[in-house]
Amino acid sequence: MPASKDKIKAIDKYNKEHYERIEMRVPIGKKEKLAAHAKEYDGSLNKFLNRAADEAIERDKNSV
Repeated sequence: MPASKDKIKAIDKYNKEHYERIEMRVPIGKKEKLAAHAKEYDGSLNKFLNRAADEAIERDKNSV
């Protein structure tokens, strides 16, 4: 059963209050490679990209 309009509105409000959006451009074909890797290891592309960014930040901090 599809979500009600009120539920969709509540989810949108929550997302706007708790998340920011970033647009990322990749060469054609790379998105599918990233998504396949994410599915195999993390389950979602968003979760994988967040983990990759966090690991890069930590690695950069430790290299200084």
